[in-house]
Amino acid sequence: MESISETNTMPRIGDIAPDFEAVTTAGRLRLSDYAKDKWLIMFSHPADFTPVCTTEMSGFAQRKSEFDALNTELLGLSIDSVHAHLGWVANVKEKTGVYFDFPIIADIDMKVSKLYGMLQPNESMTAAVRAVFFIDPSKKIRLVMYYPMNVGRNMDEILRALTALQTSDKYKVAMPLDWKPGDKVIVPPPKTLAEMEARMNDDSCEKVDFYLAKKELV
Repeated sequence: MESISETNTMPRIGDIAPDFEAVTTAGRLRLSDYAKDKWLIMFSHPADFTPVCTTEMSGFAQRKSEFDALNTELLGLSIDSVHAHLGWVANVKEKTGVYFDFPIIADIDMKVSKLYGMLQPNESMTAAVRAVFFIDPSKKIRLVMYYPMNVGRNMDEILRALTALQTSDKYKVAMPLDWKPGDKVIVPPPKTLAEMEARMNDDSCEKVDFYLAKKELV
């Protein structure tokens, strides 16, 4: 598998997440130290003590139990010092009662931001854009989201996409437009004439045609 050098290059879906060691609000950690049976959502924000970032980080914190239920760890990042992070965490908890109970990387040297393509030259070279990396237990990047600095992310979509990835892995199916838990899933299309004939005679799924069939998960 192609390696990712320490440049401002965006890792791609299917790449092994580049390893790093960083100072965080939970102490020094390495990406490779995360549990082998856990998913990881790593997300960046432009700066501490800013309004949109505060709403986003609060959103992750307020819904942390939902990520826990999906066997998923959270890891934040911005190009601020750990002292700024700690002050911001304390300030938000004091003002709103929301506690950012997950590590936040203090990426002062921009090492991780460059490694993950979080610096966008036409947006800023000193602040990370709003990136989200979905990393599975094998440390493979499964989905990447990028948002500009002035538009907050959608927490419902992040959780929906994470659930879809995990469901797809478990049942070996695909998800249609707007899929959410409880909806029908797409059965993989046939790859041979024999499979196509079998599909057309299969009454166990809902068929639009041989290449598009849906079923309920049981």
